[in-house]
Amino acid sequence: MRNVVYTRPPRASSEAAAELGAFGTATVHEAQHRAGYLGASIRPAWPGARVGGTAVTALCWPGDNTMIHVAVEQCQAGDILVVATTSPCQDGLFGELFATALQHRGVIGAVLSCGVRDVAELHAMRFPVWSQYVSAQGTVKQTLGSVNAPVTVGGVLINPGDVLVADDDGAVCVPRDQVEDTRTSSRAREKKEAQTRARLRTGEVGLDIYGMRTRLTELGLEYCSHPESVDP
Repeated sequence: MRNVVYTRPPRASSEAAAELGAFGTATVHEAQHRAGYLGASIRPAWPGARVGGTAVTALCWPGDNTMIHVAVEQCQAGDILVVATTSPCQDGLFGELFATALQHRGVIGAVLSCGVRDVAELHAMRFPVWSQYVSAQGTVKQTLGSVNAPVTVGGVLINPGDVLVADDDGAVCVPRDQVEDTRTSSRAREKKEAQTRARLRTGEVGLDIYGMRTRLTELGLEYCSHPESVDP
């Protein structure tokens, strides 16, 4: 592995990232054909945050947060720090002190394939973090990795400058070259869901809104009176 820091990578538009963040993880995931979801194991350290920002990536060795220190300097306003490790790691590589440094730089969150700690302090600071683990286990600072090289979290490839959207449902990655298409698709999906929501509120059911009845019949679904049914 090459130990390198790539400086000034191209980033997706901060405006587009913020709009995708407002749509939320589920909408964006569906809008890009159910791709990019980092998986159910990546969970928020505290509930209620919703962000959309551009990725700065750090690849660390297990139990070693050296490259997070290096990555902080490469972060700018609107970024989300993404931390992966070279092999599985549950240790708390990230905590309150990193969040303090990143918050000063305008960074809006962090996504980790490893562990986070200082959860109460992060909540009080309103600095959102998504991670696979919560762990008080500390780290060392001995081994080099890389910054702004491609990393993998939850089986999803993340490049620097890609958009990360994260909320209570988890996190999703939108590749930089797909941001505008996903933005357009998310708008259309949001409009369609608003129309569906309005119809549900009038008493219609999904069977009719989505035109499911014919297909269910074709699949062999039958409606029968219960043997003990009572006439209305």
